Order: sequence, then C-alpha cells, then structure tokens
Amino acid sequence: MANILVVDDELGIRDLLREILNDEGHQVEVAENAAQARLARQRERPDLVLLDIWMPDTDGVTLLKEWSASGALTMPVIMMSGHATIDTAVEATRIGALAFLEKPITMQKLLKAVEQGLTKNQLHHAAVARAQLVEAAAGAPLAAPRTEPIVAVVEQGPQASQTFTLDKPLREARDEFEKAYFEFHLACENGSMTRVADKTGLERTHLYRKLKQLGVSLGRTKRV
Repeated sequence: MANILVVDDELGIRDLLREILNDEGHQVEVAENAAQARLARQRERPDLVLLDIWMPDTDGVTLLKEWSASGALTMPVIMMSGHATIDTAVEATRIGALAFLEKPITMQKLLKAVEQGLTKNQLHHAAVARAQLVEAAAGAPLAAPRTEPIVAVVEQGPQASQTFTLDKPLREARDEFEKAYFEFHLACENGSMTRVADKTGLERTHLYRKLKQLGVSLGRTKRV
C-alpha cells in the first residue's frame, strides 16, 4: 500500500481517482489547489503525486518547479491535463515529472503509470538505503578526507584473519579478497580442488583458471 496525493481543482476527478486508487489498496489524500498540495506534501510525504496542470491559483508546472528548486521533489510526480500542449508536457518532464496523462484518463493508463511511479520510488529508496549502509560501514561520510587507509578485517577462523586495504581501485581490492578467499578454502580442504570447487560453487575448469589468474599456489596447503 502506498500514500498517494491527488491534486486537482475538479471535485469529480478527485473523487474518482481516490475511489479507484483506494480500491487498489492505496491510501489517498486529495488537494484542490497548490496551497493544499504544499501542506499535504509536508505533512504526509507521499510516495507519489498525481498533479493537475491547469489550476486557478498556481498551475501544476509552477508547483513542480517550486518542489524541484527547494529539494522537495523526492517522489515521482505524474502530470494530468486535458488541455496541455506537447511543449507543456515536455517542460514538465524536463523539470522532473515522471509521466503525463491526458484527460479523460483511462483506468488502464492510470494504474500502469501509478505502478511505474511506485516501482521507481521503491528503487530510489533502496539505492539511498544502500548508500547509507556504505557510509555507516566506512565510519564517516564517503566524501570526508581521510589520513589513514580504510581497512577491513575478515576473520578466517579462531587463529587466522586477513586485513584488506579498501582505499584502492575496485579491481585490485577484489583480486586481493578473492585470492585470500581461495587460499583459505584450499587450506581448509587440504588442497582438494574437488572439495574447493563444491564449496565455492565453481566448476573445476573455471576454478583452475581463476586460481592461476590470481596467482594462487596450486600445491597442497596445510589446514589453517
């Protein structure tokens, strides 16, 4: 279920869209002008906005520009109009609108646009969450200057660990980790390529090529 804000100066359209979206399981708030829409945006933080272009006080494109300039355009916005020109639709898209629906709006087009908007919103929030996790793991904002290298310590057992320096190109850091990973499993399996292949989920041929590429010794290794 999503929180959707419908902004339209026509009562009949507001009620119809609210009824359709409520039937789809969404929570819907309505606003009849830009002033009410601003308050609703601050109060509810909707997951998606359906915004009419032609309104008496402030038109939808102007409100969209306002949200974009103030950093409040954090949700997908779908513009609606029965009289807008192609230029108006293009301008709204350039500002940040996700889509444009021409009135009268069919239920099929409405639900498809809403679904696409909510999917985009979920992907956006997931990306933000991942970025926050990376910052938390690093212990400081990603852009902050550092005087010491970032390191990660991977425990390999009660008496073994491996330290990796993270302030380096991704390929180098990945190769270091993969080399330590395969050396660890070779040691655990006493050098058995069959068991290492099963443990790591790689085919033996692929495993041989990978070990050679990483410079891992193929001799039998004592268990760590």
